[in-house]
Amino acid sequence: MLQISNEGVASIQERVYRGTVDTPKTEKSVRIAALSSGLRRDLEAWLQSSPDTGPNGWLFPSDNLKTPISRDNVMYRNIRPTLSKAGVGWVDFHVMRRTHSSLMRELGVDPKIVADQQGHTLDVNLNVYTESSVKSRIEAVETLESAFVN
Repeated sequence: MLQISNEGVASIQERVYRGTVDTPKTEKSVRIAALSSGLRRDLEAWLQSSPDTGPNGWLFPSDNLKTPISRDNVMYRNIRPTLSKAGVGWVDFHVMRRTHSSLMRELGVDPKIVADQQGHTLDVNLNVYTESSVKSRIEAVETLESAFVN
């Protein structure tokens, strides 16, 4: 269940897994997720054209409006064709999640904030989802070398 507030956050209290609405996997998965201003504008525009914005409607309904659209349908119908044109058709939601974590790390965003946003512990965020870039690793070894050479 996703509730969007005027404060720029979404309250995530339920999940849809393989067409079934149930509780999130972990206690951390029930969370408040921050929404960027651009995403909020996109969601507001989407809601204006949405066929059912009532309490029993889905934010992203399937064709029959009775169930949410499946993530696999979204991937194969909408996202994958665009990714394939860009030459990265192998990308999936897991890759996008890892990319989000890694880019946030590169931007210097506090890892705890990223973990909270994604509904993970800090350990999972850093050790499973975040990968350091080659550029940052080169900078690190250059820093170490300069400490000994100078």
